[in-house]
Amino acid sequence: MHHHANISLKPPSSSNSATLTHHHAFLSPNLFPQNPNYVVHPLRKKLRCSNFNCKGLEITVPKLRPNSLNNGDDKFRSVTAVKDVDIATLGNLCIDIVLNVPQLPPKPLDQRKAYMEQLSKSPPDKRYWEAGGNCNVAIAAARLGLHCITIGHVGDEIYGRFLIDVLSDEGISIVGMNEQSEVLNLPSSDYETLLCWVLVDPLQRHGFCSRADFNVDPAFNWMNKLSTEVKMAIRQSKILFCNGYDFDELSPNLLESAIECAVESGTSIFFDPGPRGKSLLAGRPEEKRALGKLLRMSEVLLLTSEEAVSLTGIDDPILAGQELLKNGACTKWVIVKMGPKGSILITKSSITCAPGFKVNIIDTVGCGDSFVAAIAFGFIHDLPLSYTLTLANAVGAATAMGCGAGRNVASLRKVLELLKESNLNEDDKFWDEVLNDKVNTQDLTVLSKLVINGNHQVNRVSVQKVVSELLPKLESAPAKKVAVPSKR
Repeated sequence: MHHHANISLKPPSSSNSATLTHHHAFLSPNLFPQNPNYVVHPLRKKLRCSNFNCKGLEITVPKLRPNSLNNGDDKFRSVTAVKDVDIATLGNLCIDIVLNVPQLPPKPLDQRKAYMEQLSKSPPDKRYWEAGGNCNVAIAAARLGLHCITIGHVGDEIYGRFLIDVLSDEGISIVGMNEQSEVLNLPSSDYETLLCWVLVDPLQRHGFCSRADFNVDPAFNWMNKLSTEVKMAIRQSKILFCNGYDFDELSPNLLESAIECAVESGTSIFFDPGPRGKSLLAGRPEEKRALGKLLRMSEVLLLTSEEAVSLTGIDDPILAGQELLKNGACTKWVIVKMGPKGSILITKSSITCAPGFKVNIIDTVGCGDSFVAAIAFGFIHDLPLSYTLTLANAVGAATAMGCGAGRNVASLRKVLELLKESNLNEDDKFWDEVLNDKVNTQDLTVLSKLVINGNHQVNRVSVQKVVSELLPKLESAPAKKVAVPSKR
């Protein structure tokens, strides 16, 4: 009999708790690997795109000369790939287990580890489980009508099967990352689905118990090359999304291989370094090298204002974004998220600002992931930049109105409601401070409730106009079932 003396298996309050999309994981017991080299397809028909120009794009990739990307190690032949997948997420597939506890784990590592081991002795009821990590991006994108796949590792145990079922219900496929030969001699614990214990105390403070807290090497450090299936999945995708949490699962060398495969096949890379960006910048040489390559080779970078500062040392979010653009070899957009205030999209020739939407914020977990999905939507469909930011702000805000992420991210219905209300959180003083001396030096566009003629320095775009053109495009997206947490 297992005793959980100080743990109450009650779900957090729906009013102010958070299912944090944390990437860290503790590996559960009872693993029976059978077929680690797999592609899991949805049980029902895959989602396709909405009514935009979203047919599979056929491209021919010419043979590349050896360069700084491939180092001449691989023999690349001319290949033809039909890009019928809108967005593929790389790694960071995990299960969040959310529990109310009387107190958060102790800070000393040995005590935290003992606490985590006590938690893991007996799996809690499935109603406390939720898909986490990059599942949030994929689910939010699928609900916008994009065709999504996830590339990553899940074990063949109860947690892995749960994750497969959740994604399948949303019309999302999983492409397994590993080759059969890589797992033959592994301990079962090294192969299992990643878990994150998300703990909420009576004051609604959050703590985490995860394997990554105690290991220097990535969780799946035994993966040493991309499988044929993974390479094909990357080649068939228009966008490959990576984030900083990938470094906690996959080796820097494997991440570089994925970057190279994407660049060589004309797949656009989206990268969100997240809180890990700062530590990676000061990390081991191979981590810094892979981080640098992601920052240079990504077409779209997404950061909070704090993360932009930590990577550049520049306090001004726009100047920090412009510095990242200047240093990027492929970078087209740098998007700086300003929390509930809104967001900024910076290109080499323009700055676009969009205030956020006024909503009753319940939980900010998963908002950034949902935001990414909407940016991908705008990028794929070549929407005007102000339209893309407006949609992304609405999707992020719709997620904030719920509790937790995974199957609780924004539904299309809620996004449409927010857009129709068009209740912007305008703060002229805030945006004046952000823009300060940029007005006369850049092509500047600002989303606004009211458009006042006569100010030729700033191109103000009416939110009503943006919404009137967005709504028909979104309303034609394939109908999605709004999933609810499983009671199985």
